[in-house]
Amino acid sequence: MAPCRLLAIVGGGLAAVVTAGCKDSASPPPSITVTAVSPASGPLAGGTNVTITGSNFANVTSVTIDGSELGSRTVVTATQITGTTIAATELGASDVIVSSSSNGSGTCRGCFSYLLPVLAQLLAAGDWHTCALTNTGVAYCWGRNALGQLGTGSTMNSLTPLAVSGSLSFTAVAVDGTHSCGLTSAGAAYCWGGNEERQLGNGSTADSPVPVAVAGGLSFSALAAGGAAGSTSGSSDHTCALTAAGAAYCWGSNAAGLGDGSTTSSSRPVAVAGGVRFSAIVAGPMHSCGLAAGAAYCWGDNTFGQLGNGSTADSPVPVAVAGGLSFNALSAGGFPPCSGVPCPAGAVGTSHTCGLTSNRAAYCWGAGYGTAPVAVPGGLSFSALAAGRYHTCGLTSADAAYCWGADFDGQLGNGSTSSSATPVAVVGGFRFSALVADDHTCGITTTGALYCWGDNEDGQLGNGTTTSSAIPVAVAGWP
Repeated sequence: MAPCRLLAIVGGGLAAVVTAGCKDSASPPPSITVTAVSPASGPLAGGTNVTITGSNFANVTSVTIDGSELGSRTVVTATQITGTTIAATELGASDVIVSSSSNGSGTCRGCFSYLLPVLAQLLAAGDWHTCALTNTGVAYCWGRNALGQLGTGSTMNSLTPLAVSGSLSFTAVAVDGTHSCGLTSAGAAYCWGGNEERQLGNGSTADSPVPVAVAGGLSFSALAAGGAAGSTSGSSDHTCALTAAGAAYCWGSNAAGLGDGSTTSSSRPVAVAGGVRFSAIVAGPMHSCGLAAGAAYCWGDNTFGQLGNGSTADSPVPVAVAGGLSFNALSAGGFPPCSGVPCPAGAVGTSHTCGLTSNRAAYCWGAGYGTAPVAVPGGLSFSALAAGRYHTCGLTSADAAYCWGADFDGQLGNGSTSSSATPVAVVGGFRFSALVADDHTCGITTTGALYCWGDNEDGQLGNGTTTSSAIPVAVAGWP
């Protein structure tokens, strides 16, 4: 623009001075900058109190993290804003954007990360053993111990709970097949028991009757153990875990796929292919599944359609479960393809997966259901699911337990050994806060007591006997 010019206008004896070609000489308002967020991460569920620092926070109209408005937003000063994160749908780094009516907007790229907290898993059931955590994080296990899966330093079976060796404190426990694993509050994973298939993840194939650290130094938020002791289909024991950012890793037997795109077994964690960020992970005998923003993905063996993608073709990488349903929980169970011992007469394998939708409806797929999700009959609404070897159980919103499927050893808990295609109530009137299932079923009551029912050939019910029970029996001496 040309510089200002002064013009004199004379007429009628009057003179006036005007300007031409002038621009407002006032400076533009300063732009907003966003420099940091503290803390820089928080759980996917939201609720993190954060402080955003920067400059020129005036006339603020919006503060978003991952596109969602910050709750309880307070502009403390021109350099500080406080508020609370709300729930997000995706894990990982998110942009933080501050906008105003006078100073534009500023962005801090990837300055806040939604992470998974270390998820509490207080109870786990394997083929022939069970483990549980006390409220102080001490792990106890009971049942078969031929390969050291009880973690006691010996290979002697136990009909009642025994403390796992060492001074480790766990927030989560996962067991299946011939091994057990635990997760500390810092996210360190330890495993113990059989290791022929590299399922302990410590870089070797040597069994260990005490916890050994999983190799690689990764920090995890959740664990899942899969496998089937004595499977006639070959190796199957494996373990999977999630990092706080939702990245999935698996290790152990890779007969049908750890999800890394290969069929090569690994004694160390390998990344699951595809880059999907999961919020939950589960493991069946030869397959695994994860949740990502409500969508279910599965990988591995698919003999019975347990991957849920409409086919029976195995997949060494995650494939989306068909049907377009949105899930908030998954559970995987069953037994791999087999014949004769150890399968009950007439059983040829039962691998299946179940999911719980946001409206509490249960769906299952795989053996007995088909290659895509189908609704569990009975119309019950559930808050949690537990898929076992030949059966599945669920908890209602009133904390009542129901089970359905095969009932060879009383694992349905309704006082009989008659199988049922529809959910039947577990007897005893107990209110449970968590359930786990395999050949047997166990639950933690809302008062912290432990009860188990079903197969007890190796003392996995923990009541001091080897007598199976079709009704819940108390775990002896539970701390």
